[in-house]
Amino acid sequence: MNSSDLLADAFERIREAVHGAVEGLSPDDINARLDPDANSIAWLVWHLSRIQDDHVSDAAAVEQVWFSQKWADRFELPFARGATGFGHTSKQVAAVQVESPELLLGYFDAVHEQSVRFVAGLDDAALDSVVDESWSPPVTLGVRLVSVIADDLQHAGQAAFVRGSVERR
Repeated sequence: MNSSDLLADAFERIREAVHGAVEGLSPDDINARLDPDANSIAWLVWHLSRIQDDHVSDAAAVEQVWFSQKWADRFELPFARGATGFGHTSKQVAAVQVESPELLLGYFDAVHEQSVRFVAGLDDAALDSVVDESWSPPVTLGVRLVSVIADDLQHAGQAAFVRGSVERR
């Protein structure tokens, strides 16, 4: 297994976890919050998709799927079109209301496809390239991708937890 295959496998595990957390749920369940300040499945999956889209698109030097495939228009969220959910308040989390699991998974799957296409062409030398010099030490592509994977898996796990709690109500 090479680095590209390893990254593709990690992104596939995110896809499996996200689908497991979302498929078969009603809009009420996807948008449910366990308490007034908790994150919903809708927000968690939208956020992890937005971060992956933002970071991988930047590294790949391509337009975000959010814009290129007009997902921003489909979601119709009441904040800046480029928002990713980073630093969202409880009120902003509540504003992420998704009409169906298909909408949420449609966007996630489009981001996943773009991410897997990008990592398929990477070699070890590419992973050492610096993608963000605003940190000390500067962030390499490999570190950025591992960071996205780790963050996405945490949020997918949180979504699975929320699903289990909602289903036991």
